[in-house]
Amino acid sequence: MKPVVLGVVSCLLVACSSSSFHSQVLSNPPAGSVTPFPDVLNDAGEPVNRGIWVVNEGLLVGVIHPTAKVYRTVVPSRARESIRDFGRNVTYPGRVVNHMLQGRWDGAGDETKRFVANTTVGVAGFFDPATKWNIPKSDANFGQTFGTWGWKQNSYVVLPFFGPSDDRSAVGLVGDKLSEPLNYYQPYNLVSPTVTYNQLTDLSEEAKRLLQIDADSYSSSKVAWTYAKKEGVPDLKMHGSIDLPTLQTFSAVKFGPKDHRFITKSRDMTVKIPATGRKIKSTYWLQSGPAPLVYINPGLTSHRLSSMSLGLAEQLYNNGYSVVTTTSVFHPEFMSTASTSALPVYPTVDSHDLWMGITEIDRALVKKYPDRFTKRAMLGTSMGAFMTLRIAANEKESKSELLKFDRYVAINMPVEITHGFKKLDGYVNAPLKWPEAERQARINNTMHKAGYALLNKKPTQQQVLFDSEESKYLIGLVFRIGLRDIIYDSQSRENFGILRTPVSSWRREPVYNEILDYSFNDYFERFAVPYYKQKGISEGKLERDVDLRTQESKLRAQSKIRVITNQNDFLLRSSDVAWLRSTFPASRLTIFPEGGHLGNIGDEKVQKAILKSLDGLK
Repeated sequence: MKPVVLGVVSCLLVACSSSSFHSQVLSNPPAGSVTPFPDVLNDAGEPVNRGIWVVNEGLLVGVIHPTAKVYRTVVPSRARESIRDFGRNVTYPGRVVNHMLQGRWDGAGDETKRFVANTTVGVAGFFDPATKWNIPKSDANFGQTFGTWGWKQNSYVVLPFFGPSDDRSAVGLVGDKLSEPLNYYQPYNLVSPTVTYNQLTDLSEEAKRLLQIDADSYSSSKVAWTYAKKEGVPDLKMHGSIDLPTLQTFSAVKFGPKDHRFITKSRDMTVKIPATGRKIKSTYWLQSGPAPLVYINPGLTSHRLSSMSLGLAEQLYNNGYSVVTTTSVFHPEFMSTASTSALPVYPTVDSHDLWMGITEIDRALVKKYPDRFTKRAMLGTSMGAFMTLRIAANEKESKSELLKFDRYVAINMPVEITHGFKKLDGYVNAPLKWPEAERQARINNTMHKAGYALLNKKPTQQQVLFDSEESKYLIGLVFRIGLRDIIYDSQSRENFGILRTPVSSWRREPVYNEILDYSFNDYFERFAVPYYKQKGISEGKLERDVDLRTQESKLRAQSKIRVITNQNDFLLRSSDVAWLRSTFPASRLTIFPEGGHLGNIGDEKVQKAILKSLDGLK
């Protein structure tokens, strides 16, 4: 069992991959809940667990991450790899014992062969000839053994320094440590923490990034642990036909920077927003000389360090552009610092807040790096693309102090936000079509399949596919949990009195349970409409403002706009596609026949279209 940061990394990698397009989490639904949700481990000790989580997070961010950079500079990668190999080799006794206790004799034999080969030819385990000789690895620990003997995981726990766990694995950890021979002799008992730190140094940037992008990394770790540690193989049989748009959308998970060290080339910029008096962060990559500057605005609840933002930033940076990534107006990081409203939903206000934030960022960059930027472009995806087009439409009417752009690129934006909301509300309720007696088991199996598809590295005879209801449900679930974070953050700052449950920072599960039953339509009708009505904005005006077609004449006249989308994006109706064709000439509009919602963002043809949309800036 690895210490906290590896626990954080492993769990968040599962959460970020299996649930998004970025990371989210679930809670156990309350009795009478009308929205279907997966089961997760009981979390009776949530306040204590959250406290330990905060301490562990501080250890990662304050100690391990900054020292890891120095360590990697001093210790070459080959030496770090040898330390990892040595660390695994010396823990052989625990693995072989657990293989035998579980009756896994092949695993015990393989591990014994590996130990002999690596201890002799591999010079005490500092090298790994066993892998070159195709002797398979086979891990085993006391947590697995207890599971084989019938102990079911019941409660989620967070361990100091060791991170996410459960009651069974926590007790198993004690046995794992007792089975490490070097722990009984000084100074050799320092080997285990040294090996662990060595492993963490290559993961610290990714761990820190994942902690930053998630509105509640603690909750994400809980659902990830539940399904990452689930025993056995899920039911992989298809129980219905597939839905191509949602199935293709899953490919967005795979898109990110090709160079895992790309994030280390970035810098952060913190600026104060005059309208709120608070500070917001952005992340940037600059060319060594003068170059065009592209601002990337991500989708609903997405963060400036999300995989998709980094993937786009890398592509643009490698093609000669300087890049700045920003956070979505619907993400708590932006909401708590740069939003002038209590909650996002009114594009007139939200797009202006985004525009003002980017303007302040640009001023700070120009002051710090004079004469480094030639032209400016704004590139948005999904909801970020919607906001990009709203800014483009109102450029001529804007105040002079707001930044003007030379190009606006919108990728896979919705045309009418409320239509997208209704679509996502329907997707999260897709399991209601299943017979009630088997519904919860099928929901849990869907989550298990998602984790299995991402984590299973061994080839299987059957491809892991999701039927129509499963793929719709997983996508609807992601966005519903994003909505949970929006409501929780807004009500923790300004409670409208709508929630029946107290809003608590340390025990969030009860209020999360209530919030998860609110649909996007509920958010609009019960939170946004009353709030803006008090400010003199009618429901009818809100409904008109969330539709891009109300900006048609301005968009048609704005020659600097480029639109890239997919014919089968589930957020678009056929009438929306027809409207796009009638509004934007072919020279400014690219429509791919398939790809779902951003599912083809990593395809070569789409990447070329993105670069082409910026032609003329360099």
